[in-house]
Amino acid sequence: MAQQLTRRSILRLGGATAAVLAGTAATGGIAWASPTPPPAKLTDGVFTLGVASGDPLHDRVVIWTRLAADPVALDGSGGMPSRPVAVSWEVAHDERFTRLVRRGMTMARREEAHSVHVDVAGLEPDRWYYYRFRAEGQLSPVGRTRTAPAPDALAPSWRFAIASCQNYTAGYYTAYQDMLAGSPDIVFHLGDYIYEGGGQGNLGRGHLPDAKLATLADYRVRLGQYHSDPDLQAVHAAVPFGITWDDHELENNWAGDDADPDRPADQFAALKTASFQAYWEHMPFRAAQRPSGPSIQLYRRLRWGRLATINILDTRQYRTDHTSDIEADGPEAWEPGRTILGAEQTRWLLDGLNGSASTWNVLAQQVPFFDDPDVGAENDKWDGYRVSRQQVLEAMASGRPRNPIVLSGDIHANRAADLKLDFDDPESPTVGVEFTGTSITSGGQVAASVRHDPDPENPHFRMAGAGRGHVLVTVTPELARADYRVVDTVRQRTSPARTVTSYVVEEGRPGLSRA
Repeated sequence: MAQQLTRRSILRLGGATAAVLAGTAATGGIAWASPTPPPAKLTDGVFTLGVASGDPLHDRVVIWTRLAADPVALDGSGGMPSRPVAVSWEVAHDERFTRLVRRGMTMARREEAHSVHVDVAGLEPDRWYYYRFRAEGQLSPVGRTRTAPAPDALAPSWRFAIASCQNYTAGYYTAYQDMLAGSPDIVFHLGDYIYEGGGQGNLGRGHLPDAKLATLADYRVRLGQYHSDPDLQAVHAAVPFGITWDDHELENNWAGDDADPDRPADQFAALKTASFQAYWEHMPFRAAQRPSGPSIQLYRRLRWGRLATINILDTRQYRTDHTSDIEADGPEAWEPGRTILGAEQTRWLLDGLNGSASTWNVLAQQVPFFDDPDVGAENDKWDGYRVSRQQVLEAMASGRPRNPIVLSGDIHANRAADLKLDFDDPESPTVGVEFTGTSITSGGQVAASVRHDPDPENPHFRMAGAGRGHVLVTVTPELARADYRVVDTVRQRTSPARTVTSYVVEEGRPGLSRA
């Protein structure tokens, strides 16, 4: 005989059970919990943005993807559900994944645009690997990446490419096709990965959204659009990147905390927060680069065994604002308080240079470092921050960092320069060299040209060139050679490419010579 439920017996059960049974008794029926419906199946094709890797160390490398069924969905969601998605990853010695070396699982979450950053550890030094991701039965494209040599190894050679300034509306990324043919070990992207304006161009590659970027959703859409390009996806899938930004990832010529009297400080901080978050979501960065509001640490250091140390810099976030009354060749540019790196990054860089035992010491950064007579009164470059530049030049002159090489972009043109301790004195010691690479597309199509020793009054200025392309640098213990590659056109999906000039610097002999 069934026992009758009374108020006293229900209360003896206590808590949630009592509440459920009380409801049952009141209705004279049985209370059943409603089953939770299963999550909606993912839309097919969530790996539209491909895969990427970055910041290789001797025992680890970052692998990246972002799940996005519709990468240009204007709400910034990527066409993804709000729920988290489990993503598995694999790293193998072979492209068929028959020799797995690492595997794991992580979660892609809405809060980070369903992006995935995995810092894969426990790898062998100086070795190529293959990797891929899987999400609810869908498989990503296969990526290829590599580790750096062991810290005590002196690699016989190292090859890297310099890229910058890839305005989507200005042309096709034909330079990346040529870059892949050069088989670099790593690509250093020196900024202007996206452009924040709403330009449409005339090649059917108009920006989305069709307006200047203003919100987190806007930045996510624009970065998703750029990552959708097949040539950019191909180079990301084939080789690791070391990435830093310039200005257009946020807005043109921005500086530090901004001093625009027409814009409230909190409005600029909100714009930085949105931009930095989307930027992190779309780059193969470590957790150390995850932003905190309007702040992100991008300066960091990589090493290629004993052959090279690479200092990746941020010349935007900590700089003193550049104002219209500061001329690059005027006394204001020498004011001690003006800085392009900020105090903390400057100490970090100088300590790293002074303590380096590498054969070559590379500064991968955004804007031209050398004194550029073609720039004139432009104060956005190191010319506008001469005390900051002199601090670095004096560190180079000390001889403690051997064979300094500065890499730069920004100006959509090729340059080669000797770095002088005193640029105003042609007889001043040469303490390093600089390779400035032209744009991938920005500025649109221009005819290739080269002028050697273009300014007799400034003999440190060794070469000026035009064209669209990249720089391929080959480094050995004995020398570093820069090949300036240009494509015939960015107005078509494919293009012939050629080396227009090459420069060499020998170990222990600062100064450039034509190859």
